Amino acid sequence: MIKLSRSDTALPFWVRGDTNAFFGLGINVLVNVLTLSSLCLFVVHIPKDDVFGSILPALGIALVVGNAYYTYLARRLAARENRTDVTAMPYGPSVPHMFIVVFLIMLPIYLKTKNPVQAWQAGLAWAFIIGIIVLIGAFVGPYIRRWTPRAAMLGTLAGISITFISMRPAGQMWAQAWIALPVFALLLVGLFTDLKLPGNIPIGLAALVLGTAIGWIGGAMSVPDVSAAAKDIAFAIPTFHFGDLFDGLKEVGPLLATAIPLGVYNFTEGMTNVESAATAGDSYNLRSVLLADGAGAVIGAALGSPFPPAVYVGHPGWKAAGGRAGYSLATGVVIAILCFLGMFSLLGAVLPTAAIVPILLYIGLLIGAQAFQATPRAHAAAVVAALIPNIASWAAGQMDNALAAAGTTAAAVGEDALNNAGVVYGGLNTLGQGAVLAGMVLGALVVFLIDKKFIGATVVAAVGSVLSFIGLIHAPEVGWNMNGPVSLGYLFVAVVCAAFAATRPAPRVPDAEEIELDRLHGGGAVVQPGEEPAATVVPAADAMPAPRAVPAEEKI
Repeated sequence: MIKLSRSDTALPFWVRGDTNAFFGLGINVLVNVLTLSSLCLFVVHIPKDDVFGSILPALGIALVVGNAYYTYLARRLAARENRTDVTAMPYGPSVPHMFIVVFLIMLPIYLKTKNPVQAWQAGLAWAFIIGIIVLIGAFVGPYIRRWTPRAAMLGTLAGISITFISMRPAGQMWAQAWIALPVFALLLVGLFTDLKLPGNIPIGLAALVLGTAIGWIGGAMSVPDVSAAAKDIAFAIPTFHFGDLFDGLKEVGPLLATAIPLGVYNFTEGMTNVESAATAGDSYNLRSVLLADGAGAVIGAALGSPFPPAVYVGHPGWKAAGGRAGYSLATGVVIAILCFLGMFSLLGAVLPTAAIVPILLYIGLLIGAQAFQATPRAHAAAVVAALIPNIASWAAGQMDNALAAAGTTAAAVGEDALNNAGVVYGGLNTLGQGAVLAGMVLGALVVFLIDKKFIGATVVAAVGSVLSFIGLIHAPEVGWNMNGPVSLGYLFVAVVCAAFAATRPAPRVPDAEEIELDRLHGGGAVVQPGEEPAATVVPAADAMPAPRAVPAEEKI
């Protein structure tokens, strides 16, 4: 940790590491904006003028305002803790939501009505509802975070990172491995080691230039495509789309089935990202983060964007790359300018996808590793348990997409036929519904069982039963008695755990490594009052686990 003297209050706005982090996060956001633009144009068939004239400028406003806010939070935290190594939280359009709003909200309406504008309006309403739910979550999220084991939150985050953040880029990389693998190797050397390029050239910039050069020299890119895309360049500023938003809200009922679970997903993902940042050394106020995410979604929807922005996975990666406060604001400003100028069509034609996506796989590696490195070895199984629902959700989504491409659905094929082919679709689909919450429940349950804290395990299992009963996990929509068998299964687990709790077993004694992790990252080890953590730990009586230590920043 880099300390400042008390008299030194002038924090640098830019350091050398910000350059690396800027190119890394900037490429990350660039990929996502290119992706969502393509989804709007070629899946929902929203007119090009609306995509480049309304949706992207609205997203640009949200990005510049949000990243400016997170830069402010980083500088405030640095001043409060009297240090210069604070890294701002990364912020951009939420990757899972991009696909969900397109394929679950806008595309069905487009296929039914053949009206892309009506589909867009539904997307705006959905994003608005998401924002309202996240704003509500800002007031309950800190309490959930305080009592949830780190293995459950980081394991869930790793599940998101490995599946939804990493797998698609990995597939795109190996489709053009001759472009992507040299880029990936350069990124790994530059970001995981202390080696520097000649002249201290930013590794992200060098990797992008290398991949682009290989792509153009190898014939993967097309000059006519660039010429055609250049015609889309035009300046646009966002305007309010209250009429479209209100039209979308007229049919709010069907939207709630996915908006409520995804809103809960947003604030639980926000919690895990804040926990990830705290594990890396930067303890942010969770409520401030969630309020900003919710406000960004609401304002973006009012301006015409159906893509809710959110705090990104990856803070530890940009911190390891040397990023501090400036990279976040620079990313927001540059991407916003590109959105206002309609440059994304041209960028998509100039930059090979395989040269861009390796940065996403790097983030997946880092977050997956953090989940195991920052949790006790005894809780490794809990990390894996928290991973599994997101893997199931990703696998079921791949099956659905493959069947849709073949012009059919899982229901039309039949579950028996799929099972006979070795495809466990039904179970994976059920397991993956509400994957973020489900991962946190499973991860927490396994932690408490490993630690022999059976009262805590009983409570978690009961919560899982309620969540599945009302459809927030393991069900396709919110309602009453949405998955009775799964709810009953969790209830039986609660009974089993309560029976063990009645025997009052002594909780597991943390080892020295676990005590050190708790000292570094806060919370976890249960010791008798007055006991020195470095000495022999005496287990407390079995009860709900001690809450996670709340950083001073979060108390404000």
